[in-house]
Amino acid sequence: MARANDEVAEALREYADLFALEGGDAFRVRSYQRAAKAIAGYPEDLRAGHARDVPGVGSAIAAKVEEFLGRGSFRQLDELRARIPEGVRRLMGVPSLGPKTALSLYRELGVDSVESLSLAIDEGRLRGLPGMGPRTVENLRLGIERRRQAGERIHLGVADHLAEKVAESLPGAERVAVAGSARRMCETVGGLEVLAVGPAELMSVFTAQSYVAEILSAGDAETSVRTVQGLQVDLRLVPAESWGAALIHFTGDAGHDARLRELAAERGWRLSEHGLFDGDGRIASRSEEEVYAALGMQWVPPPLREDRGEIEAALRGELPALVELEDLRGDLHTHTDLTDGIASLEDMVAAAAARGYSYFAVTDHAPDLAMQRMTLEKALAQRERLARLQEDFPGMRLLHGTELNIGPDGSVDWPQEVLEGFDVRVASVHSHFAQSRDQMTRRLVAACENPGVHVIGHPTTRKIGRRPMVDADWQAVFRAAARTGTVLEIDSYPDRADLPSDLVRLARRHGVKFSIDSDAHAVPHLAYPRFGVGIAQRAALTPDDVVNTWPLDRLLAFLDGGGAPSRP
Repeated sequence: MARANDEVAEALREYADLFALEGGDAFRVRSYQRAAKAIAGYPEDLRAGHARDVPGVGSAIAAKVEEFLGRGSFRQLDELRARIPEGVRRLMGVPSLGPKTALSLYRELGVDSVESLSLAIDEGRLRGLPGMGPRTVENLRLGIERRRQAGERIHLGVADHLAEKVAESLPGAERVAVAGSARRMCETVGGLEVLAVGPAELMSVFTAQSYVAEILSAGDAETSVRTVQGLQVDLRLVPAESWGAALIHFTGDAGHDARLRELAAERGWRLSEHGLFDGDGRIASRSEEEVYAALGMQWVPPPLREDRGEIEAALRGELPALVELEDLRGDLHTHTDLTDGIASLEDMVAAAAARGYSYFAVTDHAPDLAMQRMTLEKALAQRERLARLQEDFPGMRLLHGTELNIGPDGSVDWPQEVLEGFDVRVASVHSHFAQSRDQMTRRLVAACENPGVHVIGHPTTRKIGRRPMVDADWQAVFRAAARTGTVLEIDSYPDRADLPSDLVRLARRHGVKFSIDSDAHAVPHLAYPRFGVGIAQRAALTPDDVVNTWPLDRLLAFLDGGGAPSRP
């Protein structure tokens, strides 16, 4: 079930941004931002009446939360939305443009949309405004360009949440499934395609939902809407007898669909969303498995359906056994409230145990990320707490780890003798993202060659729609990782999705091993590996490619040097 917490948190973040946009008190802005973070990370669903139980959420904010849960908004947010033009609100979606700058541009220049901001930059009208030096203006230009490149696409985490809402809002449907790029687990989604079996009345139920902002088209068999997030959702009613054929047709990309039609035509048959036919006779249509089998091939997992050789492999019966969520035995990258997480060590460990993990690593930030105020003393104290907790969780091995910061020269926090005390050492780039290609490549290669580093975390550093990938020679980085036995992470946090699937495929060809981690900063984030597994499946990874599917003994032996034949 989609969690109300995420919608509430987004509404509070929007309120904080709009309140700041009007010049509101900074302390109040921060209180709403903190409340949004706390609610997003709270493990219980607020619909069960827990709004006043969330730590850090006072009675005034709790009242707004309760109003939002009742009607999908709250009065103060409605008032701010009415006072601030929609175009100005959209400005805050431009990376590097904060609320105060957006308000200043609106008041001084009448900039009330991304388009008018772009024009103002091109015409040089930002010159001379306070805080608008050449570097700031160039950053705004780059932010606009990144926004344009992202277009109307959203990351899979947002799409997944919306898909759950749509399915929950159609209780009269006999069957509901999401198809298209979301079912293929693409890292970003431009729209949702939803298939359902049920009565025509489902269409009016669909268009009446609170998540619908605009009805684009309406019919008995297909209806399209635009949601309040701006995403198009298409709902198609499918006859039960055509369910499998329709799922195949609307899930695979154009290349996969065309190749299947060619296979059917070679046999004198016809394939469509209605079924596989020989003349007027239906051969197969009710399930995907029977349609693929009739074509003489294995069932193709949805993440592979992009005409990258999967059809030929399925015809030969040689599709790999892809890694599944159930294969993961543990999580190697998580955070607690000792640094930038919001849940306690005890809560994170208990939640990991509830997931059935065999092992669980806590990897709070190391001291070079100064804002987290970590010290060796704090880390050692956490190690002692973890050792005491181990007694309460005999079925799950607790690993004390650290997330190191990869400095501009490739060095990491703490000397080797300190690093050797940690079970798992993740190293990540957190700054100096604009280094040249050569500098960034040397930086990442140096981290791979460091004997104190086990895993390179979120290797490209990207944040979808906000920060592009760093520029590096990825072939050289992957060669170094394979040579040194350094694991590359698939960070499952949905706005990171890092490594992306195309680079995972490339790294796998070099013989690199991977970890699929949550990078959790709160208990609900521990569920994120389902997105990382989707990335891994798109890259055709098997359990053997992913180190945290391995038994503990094999994992620790690999981290201790069994997978690093040529580390310095």
